[in-house]
Amino acid sequence: MRRPMLAAILVLVGLGLGATLLRDQVPISDAQKSPAATTAPTAGTEAGARLQNEQNTIDIVSRYEPGLVYISTEQQVVQQDPLGWMLGGQDETQVVQGVGSGFFVNEQGDILTNYHVVAGENGQGPASSIRVRVMNREQSVPARVIGLAPQYDLALIRAEGLDKSLIRPIPLGDSDTLKAGQKAIAMGAPFGLDFSVTEGIVSSTARQIPIGFSATGEGITQKAIQTDAAINPGNSGGPLLDSSGRVIGINTQILSPAGAATGVGQNAGVGFAIPINAAKNLLPRLQQAKGGIVTAPRLGITVGLVVQGPGQLLPVGLSALTSQGKRELGLPETGLVVGQVEPNTPAAKSGLRGGTRTQTFRGGQIVVGGDVITAADGKPVDGIEDLQAVLIDKQPGDSVTLRVVRGKQTRDVKVTLDNSSFE
Repeated sequence: MRRPMLAAILVLVGLGLGATLLRDQVPISDAQKSPAATTAPTAGTEAGARLQNEQNTIDIVSRYEPGLVYISTEQQVVQQDPLGWMLGGQDETQVVQGVGSGFFVNEQGDILTNYHVVAGENGQGPASSIRVRVMNREQSVPARVIGLAPQYDLALIRAEGLDKSLIRPIPLGDSDTLKAGQKAIAMGAPFGLDFSVTEGIVSSTARQIPIGFSATGEGITQKAIQTDAAINPGNSGGPLLDSSGRVIGINTQILSPAGAATGVGQNAGVGFAIPINAAKNLLPRLQQAKGGIVTAPRLGITVGLVVQGPGQLLPVGLSALTSQGKRELGLPETGLVVGQVEPNTPAAKSGLRGGTRTQTFRGGQIVVGGDVITAADGKPVDGIEDLQAVLIDKQPGDSVTLRVVRGKQTRDVKVTLDNSSFE
């Protein structure tokens, strides 16, 4: 998930813990000592407004911080000895530990967090051990997975054997009504410092960044909330709250120039949270997943252009081909080639057509003779991630309008999602 931006190498860093905690000793100067008593500021003055904001933050933390959950994971990983076959060495088994954050969303004790917080090594399935701890409790309890949604970087877990009186749900807000400049309070466990709080503002309400994990290992471009509230490794999965104490987002990533050099994310005043409305839309499916995987909606097509990647064929868009090759095949400059259409799916019912013949070229193959999707709901499409980005917030009954090229003709096709899109 590392991508160059501007002139510097900026890195979108998942916030799983992976850093050494430095304890700096900061001398206290005279300016930091308690000032002499002064006249209390009156309401309506600048100082009074600051105190009102402080009191608001204190009230929110006091009321809702008990709904925060500290998450720790363990995963056994086999480290292969590259010279073992020569020197008679043996592979070693190591225990990889991680920490993150989460929060209660209902009285049943369901806990929302990020998928990468509870995922095992290399993001494959859940960690072998997941434990949670609530505020003012030294002992942690085991938690089981209710549902996983890797493409959304979301997971739902539930503590086992936790006293029900300790379950303190935090109310969910409405991220669609957010405005830049609103107050934002981040809760979590930065660098393992559990039950920490920071404050800032909503910097942007619709920042498009890659989130989650797709079939190619990359995140799917989604809308995210940008905030300058300090979040760091370990804050992943923790709630971002507004001034009324409602959860407006789930902290997931940071933009870290320092991470490009060190490999460890550090807060630079640019953090991202998954809008809570995306999680609310997904919550019923996660609750019914029975520990399984919840995927983004699908139309029922397979991609017709693939290239050789590390150990597997990867689906790509037409921009991966040379202009000459596309001209010879009569294809547009960009778009997603439809290789096959599954029967009885929304794609089939809307009349989308797959290819009729396969051509192999050096490093890959393409199925031609079918449709090419060039846009979805007015947004350009040149890869499966582009299409998924449009579909990801859809529900059964919703529709998507596709711009489709077939031969020399271009037309718009309306596709309505049904239950098969979510199976």
